[in-house]
Amino acid sequence: MELSLRLPLARFTLEVEARFTSASVAVLGRSGSGKTSLLEVLAGLRRGATGRVVVDGRVLLDTSAGIDVPPEARRMGYVPQDALLFPHLTAGQNVRFGVRAGRPSRVDEAVHLLELEPLLHRYPVTLSGGEKQRVALARALATDPALLLLDEPLAALDVALKERVLPYLLRVRDEARVPLLYVTHQLGEARALAREALLLDGGAVKAVGPADTVLGTVARGLLTGEPEENILEGTLDHPAPGSTRLRVTEGLSLWVPDAPELSHGTRAAYAVPAEDILLSTGPLTGVSARNVLEGTVTKLEDAGAGECATHVDVAGIRWVVRLTHAAVRELSIAPGLRVYLAVKSSACRRLAQGARLSGPAAP
Repeated sequence: MELSLRLPLARFTLEVEARFTSASVAVLGRSGSGKTSLLEVLAGLRRGATGRVVVDGRVLLDTSAGIDVPPEARRMGYVPQDALLFPHLTAGQNVRFGVRAGRPSRVDEAVHLLELEPLLHRYPVTLSGGEKQRVALARALATDPALLLLDEPLAALDVALKERVLPYLLRVRDEARVPLLYVTHQLGEARALAREALLLDGGAVKAVGPADTVLGTVARGLLTGEPEENILEGTLDHPAPGSTRLRVTEGLSLWVPDAPELSHGTRAAYAVPAEDILLSTGPLTGVSARNVLEGTVTKLEDAGAGECATHVDVAGIRWVVRLTHAAVRELSIAPGLRVYLAVKSSACRRLAQGARLSGPAAP
């Protein structure tokens, strides 16, 4: 995706110069920074933009050449904050609305991917917020889009519903094979979903590039107060009665709260708050935390409020640990240092009730 556009708005002018090569991009920024306006330009819903927009080699906007593809021909799947389902149609009818000619199979694929079979005959008024968002996402996928535009689809949901919907978004990323542009102000969501990121502030690009790079000091400075979480995906097993383990990679497993209702091999995602992790510069023995992980410090970033975001590589998976600056000084924490992380199993919060995730585990 190539963006080189300019759009005058009431309080500022949105100016974006960016090129993305991955299939999952997060767009972050404070409220009113131009995130939704950018999505509307890409969808062709916002007029007045000048410049050039290219998606997968197809020119959608090039004002110098007189090209401005109409919205209905852009093949954009748009999911707003409010699902905006048609109230007089069932969930199944909503999903089928707007299906492209010749691709009815996309309906079945979307329904299966988002596990909507039990909801198809129900009307929106009977659905929870999370169920509505899954239907809206399926409706967008069923149109066979060239790009999914997701405008803070979790923003209107409470914590419990967010935890249920996020794994489905991960599944869409890994299985639907549709590029997505995901607007959010949550660093944890962005890290979980995106390979690249764009950070906006007052219509201007503050940072753009790989997600690991962009979602650092600058992003924290703009998005102060947002929780820092490590999100891990893997498969579950039960080595012994009363024990559940998440296998993230071949070299990394994590004891999590027991979940006997989830069968062996179930894909799952868990969140671990950065402030709930203890870090030691020496081997840990005789501690109550069931997870003791050995890793290497890769980066230190100022997180504000007298704290430091310490990045630690554990078996190829990046963890973020929140430490005070005083602790960093006293322990002589620096890149390259071998450290040990203690993570209580109770600190691992499941993000789904066994949603069928797929694809490689990711930090």
